[in-house]
Amino acid sequence: MRLYHNPRCSKSRQALSIMKESGVEFEEYRYLDLGIAPEDLDVLSSLNNVIRTSELDRDTMVDLTSKTEVIDLLKNHPSLLQRPILVHGNKAVIGRPPEDIIILLHEA
Repeated sequence: MRLYHNPRCSKSRQALSIMKESGVEFEEYRYLDLGIAPEDLDVLSSLNNVIRTSELDRDTMVDLTSKTEVIDLLKNHPSLLQRPILVHGNKAVIGRPPEDIIILLHEA
């Protein structure tokens, strides 16, 4: 399991706390430093609302219904990734609210 985490985000910190309390082994993945893991691009691009549209540059023209365009956006601008996100295999869930990540914890 991999938790896409931004330590400056309160929701992300809450999700990290849930993961630590669960006792499930996971990777705390600081995507702002590391970028998006290539093996996660497919599953992440399948999530609704995976892009933080409020932080998109107004001049950026992107079709958020296009998986290819979302992947390109995530590769080039990892800061636009919604957070926190828990990835487990070919499944992922956005932790908004943070308790939503519990859905995948049952699969560990």
